[in-house]
Amino acid sequence: MVMGDMVLFEDEVNPVMSVALDKGLEVTALHNHFFFDEPKVYFMHIGGEGSLDKLAQGVRAIFDKEKEIRAGSASPAKSFGSGQLPEKSSIDGEAISQVLGQKGDAKDGMYKVTIGREVEMDGCKVGNSLGVNTWAAFAGAPDDALVVGDFAVLENELQTVLKTLRAANINIVAIHQHMTGENPRMIFLHYYGRGKALALAQGVKSAINTQTLASNK
Repeated sequence: MVMGDMVLFEDEVNPVMSVALDKGLEVTALHNHFFFDEPKVYFMHIGGEGSLDKLAQGVRAIFDKEKEIRAGSASPAKSFGSGQLPEKSSIDGEAISQVLGQKGDAKDGMYKVTIGREVEMDGCKVGNSLGVNTWAAFAGAPDDALVVGDFAVLENELQTVLKTLRAANINIVAIHQHMTGENPRMIFLHYYGRGKALALAQGVKSAINTQTLASNK
């Protein structure tokens, strides 16, 4: 068994996460430990089980990826590097809804879809209206869009959802819990993607589909 933290600059987080997942390690949390640190560092918690060689190779791959990124630029990047969004949003909400299979809400050319989940706390059902949900908000233009949102995932869904979002080039920016004492336990991951609106929606939908498969097992 291996458990640990990886201390990462912001531009290292997602490339390192992809390497860890590809090498069979699990990513179990992503968050800050400090305020006002400069440059800002994030802590990515990892875990895994298997042969000693396999686990060690996975951790070594993480260190190698960090080294590769810093060799390319000694200073951490200040952004995802995609430039400014169009000044006025013009997202095609109907097209997004067709991909995600659910209607959303439009405002000022932006579009948001929310998909509720349900847990029990202190004998009460808690769901969408109290924040137990997966959501995706789109801004920009059809060919240059931004998506941000949360995924509410069960523990057995987390790793596959992470892999699917990263395969769609969607960045993970936090992994943590929002509640205590809920049943079943729910983990929340926050994400950020930039690209064509429909491609981003398809990436989000692919991750949602993995949750359906996991829930049916």
